[in-house]
Amino acid sequence: MRSEKWGGVTFICVILVSLLLPVSLSSSEDITFFRIGTGSSSGTYFPIGTLIGSTITGPPGSRPCDDGGSCGVPGLIAAAQTTRGSVANIRGVLQGQLESALAQSDIIYAAYYGTGVFERQADLGKSLRVIANLYPEDVHLIVRKGAQIKTVADLKGKRVSIDLPGSGTRLNARNILRAYGITEKDYHAIDANSDKALNLLRSGELDAFFFIAGYPVNAVAELASSGLIELLPIEGEKAEEVVNLYEFFSLSRIPEGVYEGIGEVPTLAVSTQWVVKATLSDELAYGITSALWHPRHRAILDSGMPREN
Repeated sequence: MRSEKWGGVTFICVILVSLLLPVSLSSSEDITFFRIGTGSSSGTYFPIGTLIGSTITGPPGSRPCDDGGSCGVPGLIAAAQTTRGSVANIRGVLQGQLESALAQSDIIYAAYYGTGVFERQADLGKSLRVIANLYPEDVHLIVRKGAQIKTVADLKGKRVSIDLPGSGTRLNARNILRAYGITEKDYHAIDANSDKALNLLRSGELDAFFFIAGYPVNAVAELASSGLIELLPIEGEKAEEVVNLYEFFSLSRIPEGVYEGIGEVPTLAVSTQWVVKATLSDELAYGITSALWHPRHRAILDSGMPREN
């Protein structure tokens, strides 16, 4: 695939099957397996990857699209896989463990230009290609009610999770905390993905955690409706500082009413993109894009995407 511009517009849908064979482009009568790296099961990447995968899947033997059958890529079987998130997804694509993956735009930038966690992989990162700019992801800084946390500065001395090593959330959380002058020495760091963090907060074993995803997040909505959490605002000079330092952040707001009992919350956002390796053939890339933009798939994708800010 030859395009080198960021942003294209494409989505993937996924059939939940444990097919982990390498991709191979072949005739329409053969089967091509296409893995999509997502994130934890409680986040938005996994259901979106699943939704997107279904639009590009074209099961062998199905009726033609014009005859009411599948409008996906003939012979393509797409499968969503749970992962540790953006950093792990990009590495999976670069190392050939995934055919494609969802990732945060700032992490993709770092991989492509060989900065940050990808500093030693500059040459390898140049083989990344983005075929979809999907939707904005908002920083949810979730705090347990009763934890006496009203500002980001109050995280000092608290039990805080910034997700697991290898996740985009972890890198972005560090960038945000750094702007506030907070390091991991200032709080009790707990390594937990979003699934575990949700359970730890429910049981009172965690005071706060970062969750970066397009709203609404079902798991966060459940905590809010139970009256267990608040969302901490990220705003003012510190938010502006983060945006100025890291170009893939933008100022954002989670509107009032998205989560029960929680008003409008100023925050930051990045965007979700869909990446593949440059070795993906033009033929398959075109087929996936065509399947995505088929008129029959628009309503499905529009209803399943997180809200735009």
